[in-house]
Amino acid sequence: MSVSLNDVDRFEASRPRLQAIAYRLLGSASEAEDAVQDTYLRWQAADPGHIDVPEAWLTKVLTNLCLNQLTSARARRETYVGQWLPEPLLAGDPMLGPADTAERHESVSYAVLTLLERLTPNERAVYVLREAFDYPHREIAEILEISESASQQILHRAKKHVADGTPRAPRTEIDEAAARRIVEEFLAAATSGRTEPLVKLLTSDAIAVGDGGGKVPARAKAFEGAAAVATFMRGLFKPGPAKRAISGGPADIHAATANGGPAVVAVVDGRVIGVMCLEVSDGHIVAVRSQVNPDKLERATRVWAATDHPDPLVSAF
Repeated sequence: MSVSLNDVDRFEASRPRLQAIAYRLLGSASEAEDAVQDTYLRWQAADPGHIDVPEAWLTKVLTNLCLNQLTSARARRETYVGQWLPEPLLAGDPMLGPADTAERHESVSYAVLTLLERLTPNERAVYVLREAFDYPHREIAEILEISESASQQILHRAKKHVADGTPRAPRTEIDEAAARRIVEEFLAAATSGRTEPLVKLLTSDAIAVGDGGGKVPARAKAFEGAAAVATFMRGLFKPGPAKRAISGGPADIHAATANGGPAVVAVVDGRVIGVMCLEVSDGHIVAVRSQVNPDKLERATRVWAATDHPDPLVSAF
């Protein structure tokens, strides 16, 4: 069934919200784009003129597509090479969605997206719809075809799982200037050739982990403890021909924000080859999560190319 231009416009008006929901549900920008496109195909196949509340209809279709995707993703990630981490989104990416409340900002942070992998598909859906988009339990119940009380119970479990994984003080939103200061201090310590400055920046139980997807060398098992993380970072930021061979040439290292937090972005000839997300609490770095899987950096490269940036902090690394 063909749709009118007005029906297309109605869908396009909902696309940013749908993309933001799908990204939080799936942790993957490319999979989120596919889910939104599949939702559009179902919108085309339906009769929009007989849909009373398009926003509710679209949200239900999208959420159920994502639930199916999450179920199959669990099986795929069991065979994933190395550690699976979410796809980072750089500042300015519309898929980040609104961050006008603390809950919305927190829901898209890299740390929380990583923790959401622990939840069941239904727990993740309820958490995202309620915490990030303030859907009432009545609407969530209709979307998931459960009772309101079940939705409330699922949210309680989901929030507990997330809270159990974040025993730190709540993170606060960090603007670009603050993020740059954090990254500058981190890079100065990491490139000093000594571990002591890094140890001072890290919490005693800090971790570092990377996702190379089997395509780029990355540490699958997390380094744990300030000394271990500092030693690893000292070696990682030591320039050498082997590193340049792996990256495809000398890299420029920039300070940026990704998913609302400070990030180190490595760029070679305009191509983002790595995004290192720093989780900060009380002025110290709690975790360093590095995404270097090239399949998960294509969108970051597009967003990077479309925006202006200050000079790199480190050139020809």
